[in-house]
Amino acid sequence: MKRRTLLTGAAALALTRPGLPAAAAAPTQILFWHSMNGPLGDVLGRLVDRFNKSQGAVVVNAIFKGGYADALTAAIAAWRAGQAPHIAQVFDVGTATMMAAGPAVKYASELFKETAVPLDPARYIEAVRDYYSLPDGRMGSMPFNSSTAVLWYNQDAFEKAGLDPSKPPATWPELVAAAKVLKEKKVTRYAVTTSWPTWVHFEQFSAIHDVPFASEANGFKGLAARLLVDASPFVENLQTLLDMSKDGTFKYAGRDNIPDPVFYSGQAAMAFNSSAARGALVKTAKFRFANSFLPYHPHIISKPINSIIGGASLWTMTSPHRTGAEYKAAAEFLAFLGAARQDAEWAEGTGYVPVTFAGSDLLEKEGYYAKNPGTQLPVLQLERKPVTENSKGIRLGDLPEIRVIIEEEWEKELQGGFDAKSALARALARGNKVLADFQRSAG
Repeated sequence: MKRRTLLTGAAALALTRPGLPAAAAAPTQILFWHSMNGPLGDVLGRLVDRFNKSQGAVVVNAIFKGGYADALTAAIAAWRAGQAPHIAQVFDVGTATMMAAGPAVKYASELFKETAVPLDPARYIEAVRDYYSLPDGRMGSMPFNSSTAVLWYNQDAFEKAGLDPSKPPATWPELVAAAKVLKEKKVTRYAVTTSWPTWVHFEQFSAIHDVPFASEANGFKGLAARLLVDASPFVENLQTLLDMSKDGTFKYAGRDNIPDPVFYSGQAAMAFNSSAARGALVKTAKFRFANSFLPYHPHIISKPINSIIGGASLWTMTSPHRTGAEYKAAAEFLAFLGAARQDAEWAEGTGYVPVTFAGSDLLEKEGYYAKNPGTQLPVLQLERKPVTENSKGIRLGDLPEIRVIIEEEWEKELQGGFDAKSALARALARGNKVLADFQRSAG
């Protein structure tokens, strides 16, 4: 996406309520584009309705704009036409694109300063806040729906195999050993599978082991970042998975969330997936399940640090003739969503983690964590210290394309080569070309 292409606008979108008497003070209309459908959209709808009913000066109009990628494309196209929404939900891997969008966006730090709406960035969990912050610490966008990766496991399968269902593997050697027992006992079709292969086994792996995924602080320090995924820790981790594939203890079942049903249906005893998978498991699983911290390689790091987030944040967008009242209304709505009660209700209703300390504290105070074992674990994993340059997150241009490249090269080795070093050498070369192209277009 070329930055210079973003910088061409036209007329503004008129957002007024027709038919009101001239003397009546019409409420300020705010357009909010999002990607939450189904049950997630229902929870979001309740929060929007609560805000609208809580006061009479602002009306937020929430509109579903399709999946994350489609919604981002639509938001940029609308900005070019001078009709951008006031607020757009953008997925985590679109952060670099929005950061490079120049006048198309108004950073959250600027929005709250200009409108005098109170905002304390320190109220957000550090791993969440840092992901959406500028290099100087100012907030670029507002955290909203966040998750992280965890290890899910089938407690019934563990028990049938003679493994302790209350003690999931904490390290990779323990996971490999447990997988061999599960395969030998044949209690499930597969011992281990994974969803989101690159996000879990490269990006999350990078964070908890404190090794760089890319230069320039994983892209946070500038567009000159280049991949470092051919380093020995990544080679070793991928080789572990390739070796497990070869001996039949690991099943690669596809990209993104396509493998989800393999665990949900009970075919796999362990699965790497998002913490937000809890909602689907509660509804569909016919077995006892639990989650655990991501396993680590003890010879790479003796004590793993924080994992990183996935999900999306809320960006304030600009448009010709947009008024100060409109920006203030947007800030007030964003502040409302970030308050403890809304943050806690969003997490409880969706399976995402609370993004504020106050929201998490409220869930604990009200007994939600105690009544729902495992729901606090993703928060505890995100809060592990110290947060370093390697565990703030990944901010690279065209990151979705880079994820695909890594998975393509991984998949080639599953056809018979089983050589992680060769796969990652190819991924490095292809991925760095993508980064160089993005740097030229955005610079």
